[in-house]
Amino acid sequence: MSSHIQKALILEEAKGPFVITTVDIPKPGPDEILVKVRAAALNPYDWAIQSGMLPNITFPVTVGVDIAGDVEEIGEGVQEYAKGDRVFFPGQLTKGYGGYQQYTLVPVRTVGKIPPHLSYAEAASIPLCFATAAFPLLRASPLGAGLNPTFDPKVSFSGETALVIGGGSSVGQFAIQILKYLGFSTIITYASAKHTDYLQSIGATHIVDRASISLTDLPAHLKQITSSLIKTIYVAIPFAPEAQDTAYASLAPGGAIAIAHPVPSKPEDAEAAEKKIYGVFASTHLPQNRNFGTLMWKEMPKLVHDGIIKPNRVEILPGGLNAVAGGVKRVQAGEVSGVKLVVNPQETE
Repeated sequence: MSSHIQKALILEEAKGPFVITTVDIPKPGPDEILVKVRAAALNPYDWAIQSGMLPNITFPVTVGVDIAGDVEEIGEGVQEYAKGDRVFFPGQLTKGYGGYQQYTLVPVRTVGKIPPHLSYAEAASIPLCFATAAFPLLRASPLGAGLNPTFDPKVSFSGETALVIGGGSSVGQFAIQILKYLGFSTIITYASAKHTDYLQSIGATHIVDRASISLTDLPAHLKQITSSLIKTIYVAIPFAPEAQDTAYASLAPGGAIAIAHPVPSKPEDAEAAEKKIYGVFASTHLPQNRNFGTLMWKEMPKLVHDGIIKPNRVEILPGGLNAVAGGVKRVQAGEVSGVKLVVNPQETE
């Protein structure tokens, strides 16, 4: 293979199959770096694009939005990175910036160095899922709940209670950790009981087993756990309307729901009940997300380095890019729980 050619996985059209092809290795522009991709994590976002659920997608497209690897080449003006640095970052759907290829580009404003204690696969579990939790929880109103828009370490919600619905999911795990970082005294999560020990290790104080308590019964069950009003809820199950309904029923007046959905529904009485609902499209490259996204990528790698934010547990799929299609089917079928599926594009034959 030519030194200027790489293997990439593309979707040629909505509802079409993933196809491995060869494409040119892109060149970094000013304030960009070219990265040799060592790990790319799978997301529900992948099958949402493949299924045609998301509007405004330009095909063909190289997906892959959670990435880790080695700096291969630096563009003009880049001073903080050098060839060989281990880095992690979010991908884009723009040509040349996706993760399901062997080399990809990234602007230096949304990249962080991988701390020595993390593997490439673990680092690749962080970018999009952390952003999906952080954007609606932390950023300022009207785009977010405004819990800590500046990542001020002195901010504390000591004595307050929060709820995470879907805490065993990748996004839910980061929501739990963000709430712990914010100092919430009680963090209740609705998840599979098999994840109890792990979720408690990252900050959950109470686990409600989703196999034992239905979403419908959850609001009443919460009153048995705490007498405190719940003013902060994160919903990590974006395509289940009943999860948002349960969150709304559990939320105290004046509270806020953050949900991993770009356009969550808003009950008619939300304003009268003084209940706020914040959705998220967590691309750090959108104009409306640029300022907070840049700040997040300045502060979040420090939290990862210090162990305040921990990666997901990972399952590495052998076969490089050839393994993505099967992995995406598992994600779509709900067969992945508590771990992040990751591939190494360099293994592609």
